[in-house]
Amino acid sequence: MASTSASRTHGATARIRTATATLYEDNQSLISDIRRAVGAMKEIAVDLERDNQFERVKELENAVIELLGTHEDCSHFSSTIQSVGEKYQPGPELTDFDQLFKNEVAMLKANSSSDPQNHPLMRQFREAVWNVHHAGEPMPGEEQEDIVMTSNQCNILNVTCPLSGKPITELQHPVRSVVCKHVYDKESIMHYLRSKNTRCPVAACPKVLQADKVVCDPLLLVEIDELRAMKEQTVMTEVIEDFTELDEE
Repeated sequence: MASTSASRTHGATARIRTATATLYEDNQSLISDIRRAVGAMKEIAVDLERDNQFERVKELENAVIELLGTHEDCSHFSSTIQSVGEKYQPGPELTDFDQLFKNEVAMLKANSSSDPQNHPLMRQFREAVWNVHHAGEPMPGEEQEDIVMTSNQCNILNVTCPLSGKPITELQHPVRSVVCKHVYDKESIMHYLRSKNTRCPVAACPKVLQADKVVCDPLLLVEIDELRAMKEQTVMTEVIEDFTELDEE
């Protein structure tokens, strides 16, 4: 009987983890879609700013703020899904998953100080619009150092693959560790793991890797596109600043 009970418990736990993994991936795809939408709205706002349609730009900015609020809610939900999947253990009573998820999300929100107004994507939106008529100039209330700090915020932890040495933005097949979130070139990391290496190759990272836990998650390609766009924007700003300095001389 004890063996049968343990087997049922293990089976229930495995099913829950499979279900939460699927739900997590679906939710991450939704977050990915939101980020793409914000990127598209930024490009539209830049075109409207060029046409001096300032009221419509403001309407788009408000819509982005609202969308980033939804983005934050989805991020909390993703964290909740992971937490439930990892911690769930069946008990003698039926689990009220609806209430369990609500409690987890409420706790995350209570401990979060994030504000859509201060989200890096909101900062990038405002900077892109500002640069239409004020390229190379700090935004109102900011110093040049503030621009460097906020413009370079990104969810990608390493900008080059620790194995191939290639910039993340140039990888043909990027993958990311589910455990430590570091990004690698797929061919390089799989060869590394096949060679019986298990520790993350990023210096000072103690995490142990598994081949099935190194994947191209739904958000990775979007975040790499964002990183690429930030680099291009930085280069453009530097070029404008150089021309401005030459003009002043």
